[in-house]
Amino acid sequence: MKAIHSVLLLITVVFLFSTSALPQTPRWTEQKANDWYQQQRWLVGSNFIPRSAINELEMWQQATFDLPEIDKELGWAEGLGMNAMRVFLHDLLWQQDPAGFHRRIDQFLSVAASHRIRVIFVLFDSCWDPLPQLGPQHPPIPGVHNSGWVQSPGAKVLADPAQYPRLKNYVQGVVGAFANDPRILAWDVWNEPGSDTTGSYPKTEMKIQEKIDRVTALLPQVFEWAREVNPTQPLTSGVYEVDVSADENALEEIEKIQVRESDFITFHNYSWPESFRGEITWLRRFHRPIVCTEYMARALGSTFDTILPVAKQEHVGAINWGFVAGKTQTYYPWESWQHPYILDQPPVWFHDVLHADGTPYRQAEVDLIRQLTGN
Repeated sequence: MKAIHSVLLLITVVFLFSTSALPQTPRWTEQKANDWYQQQRWLVGSNFIPRSAINELEMWQQATFDLPEIDKELGWAEGLGMNAMRVFLHDLLWQQDPAGFHRRIDQFLSVAASHRIRVIFVLFDSCWDPLPQLGPQHPPIPGVHNSGWVQSPGAKVLADPAQYPRLKNYVQGVVGAFANDPRILAWDVWNEPGSDTTGSYPKTEMKIQEKIDRVTALLPQVFEWAREVNPTQPLTSGVYEVDVSADENALEEIEKIQVRESDFITFHNYSWPESFRGEITWLRRFHRPIVCTEYMARALGSTFDTILPVAKQEHVGAINWGFVAGKTQTYYPWESWQHPYILDQPPVWFHDVLHADGTPYRQAEVDLIRQLTGN
């Protein structure tokens, strides 16, 4: 095994060296992006993590990589007619074991493909715990939404430019290894970049303006790193909390980078259907395909009943947050950080579609998903 690991590491090093001199693939033209989207089925799915994992580290580390559970849950998704899953990776996994991480990604993709599901991989993420650590992850905090999710890169790495070459190696190692893989639908280079989590992690999160400044400088480089290895799949990063009452000149700098660099437009919307439709209308000005990569928060008015028919009518991909209720506990609302649901349960689930045994939280929802996907 050590010999195989050494060979794979050598291949990775040679690959990164050889690609450093390659010309960078430019951002897709509007025509290319729209032609690509016309070739896709209507994209419907979930942000996916198996119920056995509290975060992306526990999902992917060798000791806790649960392929049978993943296979079972993706089978349930196929049964609903879902055809796309958004899945988070992490830079520390590549640093820890690049050959093993590569192998597990390949295994995951094979299982997903067996269920006719394609994958959007997320490379970096600014949400939740700013101090990720490899190894065993802590158990869920009782009654709290997403109590163990971790950022990538963590605050210490983000604050240390000397570690950025390692981040480049991660991006180019992963994207380069799967640059021509048809099982991958797209690369989401950074989830909610610069997101403020000081409310949940006041002692460990960096000052928000410093975080925003560092992410603003790093985000264009991440797009560039990915493009240098010439992926055949498109790149994106989803805008969120966009002020649709203003024009694009009023966007924050990070949002301008996201729109300017993305091959197709992605966005997050957890509000009422009129807000969802209004944001789609606003984003049409960029003349590129649109996919919503996060929605569905029942208590806020974003439900399958209200959002999914609009998405289909507008031919906008729809990827909700949460699939099977598990260790992420995202069926609890965001405000559970301030008011944990220990004695009582919330009146309605916030996210997630299925109970741990695969039965629906609400039968009418899964019936609607099947109806709209033609399954």
